[in-house]
Amino acid sequence: MTDTQAAAPSRLEDLKPKMELTGTVKKIELFGAFVDVGVGRDGLVHISALKPERVNNVADVVKEGDTVTVWVKKVDAEQGRLDLTMVRPLGIEWGELKRGQRFNGKVVKLEKFGAFVDIGAERPGLVHISEVAAYRVEDIKEALKDNQEVQVQVLGVDPRKKQIKLSIKAVELAEMSEAEEEDEAPEANLTAMQLAFRKAQDAARAAARAKGKNDRRDRVVQEDLLSRTLANRPK
Repeated sequence: MTDTQAAAPSRLEDLKPKMELTGTVKKIELFGAFVDVGVGRDGLVHISALKPERVNNVADVVKEGDTVTVWVKKVDAEQGRLDLTMVRPLGIEWGELKRGQRFNGKVVKLEKFGAFVDIGAERPGLVHISEVAAYRVEDIKEALKDNQEVQVQVLGVDPRKKQIKLSIKAVELAEMSEAEEEDEAPEANLTAMQLAFRKAQDAARAAARAKGKNDRRDRVVQEDLLSRTLANRPK
């Protein structure tokens, strides 16, 4: 039993869109069925909301007295109106998708040009191969696998074309930026482990810089010796 079922709302005002309820079919009409969900006002399940596929006859799907599972589609407490659906709603509706949002998703299909990721919307979103990682990816199958769990960021949404553009790279870059900001935090706010890690990073950077300087110095010495040798060579 879900949390929304366990709550067992008793008033129309307590209902929210997508809330799952159990009710009893009270009356059937040509256009749909009225269902009692225990809030003092029967809700209407329109014939188009009885099943995902087309329904020609309401009686083919439900009968009076049937116990059914429904979800709140729309509620207007002031007008005393309740619209229900027997089709499980999407986790994420098109109108809820916004640029910059992050979602956990699953890779459902791999193509040469990218990966399709299911985030709970009507259709999977596309992560173009250029948005798979912070580094250049040549072969999508070397970076991702079918059914892999990934975190993605919404780059764009086109409800008319039913297209969602996603990015894994954007999430990685944001996390790297956040990590850099943490590295720049005052030492007084860091734990002993974080301080030790920072010192190790600083030492590694210093060693790399010193190696770079030594390499440059050696190159200068070698070039100087070469130029002198060439200058003193008999003509």
